[in-house]
Amino acid sequence: MLVSLHVKNLALIDEEEIFFEDGLNILTGETGAGKSVVIGSVNLALGAKADKELIRTGAEYALIELVFQLDKKQEEKLKAMDFFPEEDGVFVIQRKIMSARSICKVCGETVGARQLQEIAEALITIHGQHENQTLLQKKKRRETLDGYAGKKAAEYKKKVDECYQEYRKLAKELEADGSDIQAREREAALLRFEVKEIEEAALRAGEDEELEQDYRRMVNSRKIKEAAYLAYRMTGEGSGEGAGENISRALREIRGVSSFDKSLTDLEAMLGDIDNLLNDFNRQMADYIESLEYDEEEFVQTENRLNLLNHLKSKYGKNIAEVFAYRQRAEERLNVLENYETFRQQTEEKLEETRQELEEACGKLSQLRSKSAKSLGSQLRKALQELNFEDVRFEIQVCPQPDHVTAEGYDEVEFMISTNKGEKLKPLSQVASGGELSRIMLAFKTVLADKDEISSLIFDEIDTGISGKTAWKVSEKLGILGKGRQVICITHLPQIAAMSDTHFLIEKSPKGERTVTTIKKITGEEELKELARMLGGAEITEAAMENAREMKELARNTKQY
Repeated sequence: MLVSLHVKNLALIDEEEIFFEDGLNILTGETGAGKSVVIGSVNLALGAKADKELIRTGAEYALIELVFQLDKKQEEKLKAMDFFPEEDGVFVIQRKIMSARSICKVCGETVGARQLQEIAEALITIHGQHENQTLLQKKKRRETLDGYAGKKAAEYKKKVDECYQEYRKLAKELEADGSDIQAREREAALLRFEVKEIEEAALRAGEDEELEQDYRRMVNSRKIKEAAYLAYRMTGEGSGEGAGENISRALREIRGVSSFDKSLTDLEAMLGDIDNLLNDFNRQMADYIESLEYDEEEFVQTENRLNLLNHLKSKYGKNIAEVFAYRQRAEERLNVLENYETFRQQTEEKLEETRQELEEACGKLSQLRSKSAKSLGSQLRKALQELNFEDVRFEIQVCPQPDHVTAEGYDEVEFMISTNKGEKLKPLSQVASGGELSRIMLAFKTVLADKDEISSLIFDEIDTGISGKTAWKVSEKLGILGKGRQVICITHLPQIAAMSDTHFLIEKSPKGERTVTTIKKITGEEELKELARMLGGAEITEAAMENAREMKELARNTKQY
């Protein structure tokens, strides 16, 4: 759930913080007080396009911070995206908007707008007039029905997708080879040459790395030999200046006096170890210098072999392992071309088998969708009637299109509605107004509440175009929806505001030479006064207050059922 919203220097907001609660959170206020800025700030924090004009006049930046309390499913989803909540499942999203750019951070880590939108989808759903339009989109209608159908639909869709991808793969293989015999013969000839070239090279795993090391050693042998010989002289004996000679002399001196002072015994032993270690080093260095000797023929052979390997790697892979893998693929493809008729026959048989599997999988998915459509349509019709669509008829039509198979199956899904008695069913896009779409979306959300894993919903402009009895019906639905999840709703209607579990008042007032928007939680008498204001009238009369009390009591009684 969304625990809090912190806004600073945004539009008319100086600095405000709202702590939301479970259930139905209602935000009200006079027109122009800044209600849209509150929902807008949530959208901004979740990656919406930011306009520098939103920064409060005189401020260098605007800041929005959202704090979420994650449930286990949300934690798992976000961890799969490599985002980890803070202690006790707290998840913080912050966006800083400046005149030139904006910075988005999730739990202190900077993220891009695309990542932020993916995160938002796991945390919260925001419904405004734009979001309601998704009911009219072909793809969204099918997704909504499949979501209602649940795990079984997901299983069938996975099978359909697998069959569809395999079918397309096999069809492309047949189409690519076609009937051009000459092209196949040319490809086979090239593959034979490539396989032979790799085989004749008699490659050995890791050979290129060994040769490169030998080649570097040979090319730089003079520098290596000079450095090695100098190190040999500086650590050996006989030159009069080597470290070994000086260490031996020092050891003899210490041994000559160590019998006079026992504390010198340990130092003598240490120096003896150094002398032995230096002698071992010097002998191994002598052996190394001797190993640097090679003849010109060995160098030429190494160089030629390395050139051959590099030539093969430039054609077939970055390393010998990739060259081997290329040869294996080439041999497999060559086998297909040399036995093309057998391959084509086998592929056609597989294609037909896959087509039948795809058709069967699409059929099962279509049957499930049709069954689910009847159930969901019935529930939505009842939910719409409860939202004061008294004579509504609502059906979900699943129309199979076997000639147009996709990875999603072959069904088209249409929402059909009639809102007036005697009128025939028509597609939702031809009938519903903006206000009706808001109520229909609310009906969907109520019916699908148990299927939806998102625990926080925001409704903006849910009361567009409604009043009276319809407003009360919408209020009841929001109350029901708020029993199982967190709902945040901006409204102008007292019927909806009365149903609140938590009520916030947004006000605009002068502060010095500026105008500021403030937000506060209201209860008791303050909440009744706000309801009375919303009921109308230039002044809040005792009659309006009594009406507000009755409305609040009615809402309280309604929520008990």
